[in-house]
Amino acid sequence: MKSARQEILEKLKNTQHFLPEKPDFDTPVYHSIEEPLDVAFKKNLEKVNGSVYLFDTKNELCSELQLLLKKYSAENIGCKEPELQKLLEEYNIQFSTSDHFNENIEAGITGCEFLIAHTGSVMISSIQAGGRQMFVYPPVHIVIAQKKQVVDYLESAYSGIVKKYKNNLPSAVTIITGPSRTADIEKTLILGAHGPKELHVFLV
Repeated sequence: MKSARQEILEKLKNTQHFLPEKPDFDTPVYHSIEEPLDVAFKKNLEKVNGSVYLFDTKNELCSELQLLLKKYSAENIGCKEPELQKLLEEYNIQFSTSDHFNENIEAGITGCEFLIAHTGSVMISSIQAGGRQMFVYPPVHIVIAQKKQVVDYLESAYSGIVKKYKNNLPSAVTIITGPSRTADIEKTLILGAHGPKELHVFLV
């Protein structure tokens, strides 16, 4: 009489082993983007409660930015990136350059590394002049970017970061997709629980 062990070993020996199906490495992982990248970025970010403004000139951008910032006091608007500070000063847009956040800060203006059309995401890094706080602390986050910073997919953005910084990569690279959001409490969607409650992207 065969032992249970022998029976199991015989069954395993007689089992047919089929080769797994060969992976398809040629079919694209993502769906193709059929429209201009800036339009696709706008559509996908607005799906998750972000706001995107497309402009042809800096004049148009700064005029719209002035309207958005009208409700805030200059001392409560933070901007720490020299290139953006120069743009704001050129159009007489008031802001604070203080190294220490005003506890009443209402809006933070930053640049970004890349904008990702496929997901409507903003890629930022700790190497930017505002550091990590500017992307988290102000309740309203305003990003000023150029259309050349819009890429198709996440992998293109990461490749761009590596190409840009080479052996001096930032200590943190973060992907922002819309305002901060959570539904932890009673499954009710709350914006701004862990970061900015508004995200505005100005794209020229």
